[in-house]
Amino acid sequence: MAKRPSRSRAAVVGLLTIVALLVALAYAPVGVLTVSLPAATLSAGDPGLPWLHVSDGRIQDALGRTVLLRGFNVGALVAYPAHPPAGLDERDAQLMQQAGFDVVRLGIDWSQLEPVRGQIDPQYLERIAASVAMLNQHGLYVVLDMHFRLGWSPAFGYSGAPGWATLPLVPNINPLPQFSWGPALSPAAWTAETYFWLASDWQAEMARAWRAVATRFRDTSGVAGYDLFNEPHPLPIPPQIFEKYFLWPFYQRMIEAVGAVDPNHLFFLEGILLFTLNTAVRPIQARNVVYADHVYEGSLVPPFWTGDPGPLADRFAQRAREAQALSAPWWVGEFGHDLTQPGAAAYADAALNDADDLHIGWAWWQWRENPYWGIRDASGERVNLEFLRHLARPYLVAAPRGVTAGRGDGLRGRLNLAVQAGHANDPIVIGWSSLTLGSPVVSASCVQSRAWDPSTGRLTIMVKPDTACRLDLSGQE
Repeated sequence: MAKRPSRSRAAVVGLLTIVALLVALAYAPVGVLTVSLPAATLSAGDPGLPWLHVSDGRIQDALGRTVLLRGFNVGALVAYPAHPPAGLDERDAQLMQQAGFDVVRLGIDWSQLEPVRGQIDPQYLERIAASVAMLNQHGLYVVLDMHFRLGWSPAFGYSGAPGWATLPLVPNINPLPQFSWGPALSPAAWTAETYFWLASDWQAEMARAWRAVATRFRDTSGVAGYDLFNEPHPLPIPPQIFEKYFLWPFYQRMIEAVGAVDPNHLFFLEGILLFTLNTAVRPIQARNVVYADHVYEGSLVPPFWTGDPGPLADRFAQRAREAQALSAPWWVGEFGHDLTQPGAAAYADAALNDADDLHIGWAWWQWRENPYWGIRDASGERVNLEFLRHLARPYLVAAPRGVTAGRGDGLRGRLNLAVQAGHANDPIVIGWSSLTLGSPVVSASCVQSRAWDPSTGRLTIMVKPDTACRLDLSGQE
């Protein structure tokens, strides 16, 4: 009997020791990761969609103008066996362009790129290329997103990894089917994903798939860049340990592998998505890195939207700090709200106010879906113009040095620009929705020329050199 307390104490000591080691590992300082990339080899590219790069913490074009990428997610090329996605047609591209947007985050599937281990499917690659070409023809950049939905693989009913990148004999059981994140708790899903992060062989195969994509698009300026892994989550690896020792080193290896064949594009890197947890950032020294974390606090993740913009603003500020720690611009790769809920419009307005205040781009989840989150329904028959007004607020697509914008207003059609005396003498390009706002009226004394194209949703303005002024844009009454 006397030995039992001793065993109990030993177990407690052992558990505390493990906890202490994990805490020490989580908070121990780690070094900066360095990526070696060859020099860019830029082709002539598309004159309507110039090459993008990162400089001074901003996404810029060849003229040095700050470019805001604002648009939508599209899941048409992603396999959801349990929930087949809506399609994508030229009318989608036309509508997004006319509404003033300039980017589509296009989900692609590792499972369809490499259905047989070691073999890239050329037909699926050409499907991607056809969609990219169509979107580019309508002035829309494309961010290619290697999309994983919580659930890991189409083998389990969701998008992501090929069927061969799963573990045998592990049951696929969703313990919480009433929640969108429930599939991530399936033993089959989380054991396979954990293996991916702990081992190197599946990561090497994903790098193979990404290199095939990069080889196909390395000379396409209309591809803004590559979103390397959608919504990584740490469990069962403890947060902070996951980011420091698994996620950011994975990004380092992937950037080097993809950049070896394509040093020309941006790399979009996401933090963890696990309720309201922050991401522990381990800086990466590499050019053209963009932080592309998502915001679902208030819609899918508590604290849920009550009409108070404060918690949402706090979350935007936190994500901005994480981007700053990475020395990268922040682009909101996904955010959205169930449009059938009464607070959806107010939520979108608050989120876009935060984005305007931070001068960042975003992609709404998503363009086409029936009936909850999309602007165009799955059949293509209905476009939700009422809600589109909230998203299609005027914004600076391309801002020369010395030109900044305030908050846009998509309901009344308003945008104010401040032009400094030492501004660069390059065209100012504004996204203005001809679908919901009509033609813009420009009020300013310093305008040298203006050109409005309703078919592209673009207003282009040249300002007199060495002139400071304020430009007021409004919709026609």
